[in-house]
Amino acid sequence: MEQVFETERVEKNRLKAWRAAKPGADFLLNIVAEEIAERLAVVERTFDRAVELHGMTGAVARAALASGKVGKIERLESDEAFSSEDAPVAVAPLEWPGLEERSFNLVLSPLAAHLTNDTPGYFIQARRALKPDGLFLAAIAGSGTLAELRDCLLAAEAEIYGGVSPRVIPFADVRDVGGLLQRAGFALPVVDQENYTVRYDTLFDLMADLRAMGMGNPLSDRSKKPVSRSFFLRAAELYAERYSDPDGRIRATFSIIYVSGWAPHESQQKPLKPGSAKVRLADALNTEEFKLKR
Repeated sequence: MEQVFETERVEKNRLKAWRAAKPGADFLLNIVAEEIAERLAVVERTFDRAVELHGMTGAVARAALASGKVGKIERLESDEAFSSEDAPVAVAPLEWPGLEERSFNLVLSPLAAHLTNDTPGYFIQARRALKPDGLFLAAIAGSGTLAELRDCLLAAEAEIYGGVSPRVIPFADVRDVGGLLQRAGFALPVVDQENYTVRYDTLFDLMADLRAMGMGNPLSDRSKKPVSRSFFLRAAELYAERYSDPDGRIRATFSIIYVSGWAPHESQQKPLKPGSAKVRLADALNTEEFKLKR
């Protein structure tokens, strides 16, 4: 399996961000926590035992409990340092949570799956950890995320050094994520995407926030050569030229894919078999009548 990410670097970035705890840098996790709580609220059932996979701040776990839909929730993290007095964590690598099969009614994955090398395997682990009719909810950074930053870094590097290297991680397409859900064996899969635009004074403020989120570059094939300050200054100029508003502030896009899927159970709705319909689609839609009226 190709190692797109250096797993140790991913975990080091996240731990460094957690220890630095820059105020306000957790805004994206807080948005995701609110969204997941709203999605839980409309599910007409409760979940006795849930787990949050590598949620970093625990915001999603807290929001899930506050929804009134969850009886007990556990947190899984890559290091004990993510624990707090009121919210201890169990420790397991992000890439391989190692959950016991059929042990949870609800598995939550907030902004972690996009950093896995074996994302199909990650989804399969989540499905196997669910009891029958258990629910998997995930928020995944998707394609479109940081597209502006990628464009300007590549343009600046090509201009100054005559070549480019990967500086922003690849993000999954929403259709690919839907395919992964089906491949993992989830029933009733639902995938949708929300775009959030965040404004910054400069590229340097954006990059400071990314580091504070634990989103430093963990790519295995990233360039190890140091770059000059002129490179980042030129990238900042390009960003301001291409993606700024009239007031001079720049825009950064975060595209979040929201995922839900159920562990199969006999009580769930099943699609009809091909050829089993008893009413013609044309009759149901009054298609022929519509043609006549035209």
